[in-house]
Amino acid sequence: MNGAADNAIRLRGLDREYGDRAALSGVDLDLPSGASLAVLGPNGSGKSTLLRILATLLRPSRGEVSVLGSSLPDEAWKLRGRIGFLGHEPLLYEDLTGRENLEFQARLYGLPREEASARIESDLDLLGMSRRAGYRVSDYSAGMKQRIAICRAVLHRPALLLLDEPDSNLDPEGREAARALIGHPKEIGWASGMTVTRVAVSHDPERAKAEADQVLELAIGVGA
Repeated sequence: MNGAADNAIRLRGLDREYGDRAALSGVDLDLPSGASLAVLGPNGSGKSTLLRILATLLRPSRGEVSVLGSSLPDEAWKLRGRIGFLGHEPLLYEDLTGRENLEFQARLYGLPREEASARIESDLDLLGMSRRAGYRVSDYSAGMKQRIAICRAVLHRPALLLLDEPDSNLDPEGREAARALIGHPKEIGWASGMTVTRVAVSHDPERAKAEADQVLELAIGVGA
């Protein structure tokens, strides 16, 4: 794809359909490396679908998709260790503690034990979860689950952050604390020396635009 190497994300004519229903139609995008993109639109406009395609969890129906220089879906295998995905639902292991969820994630990514432990404790502390990390997730509030899910999304220090409603269930204190982990790439403390690109889906246009370098607005079944 010409020009794909100049951008963290490049989309040309992206379509995604569910049966006869178009979730995305004709989406074009160039997002430079290190930039923050806000994805806005009404319910049903395909925001989460777009994020899942970029995360290699869904295949596009048509169009060209390049993420971090790799073509999707054919080169999806190159990307899974480079993407941090925060879904609309935390999807944590309820019978494990918050810390155990993160330790399990670290093993999946093959992180050395000491390095993983240092990252886990640092991130938990940033989000005010250190003292509660030993409790089972099933005993957590929705906001506490979101904080652990945020820690999990960045534990392997990804080059691309894909965030679906990252402020969900967070109080103002939690939203402010999370900026050090998933805010604009220039604000992320762990990204020193790295180029991190961020894509965030939001229902709060004012807040999303304040943290974005670019905005992609989706209509129902259409990329605008």
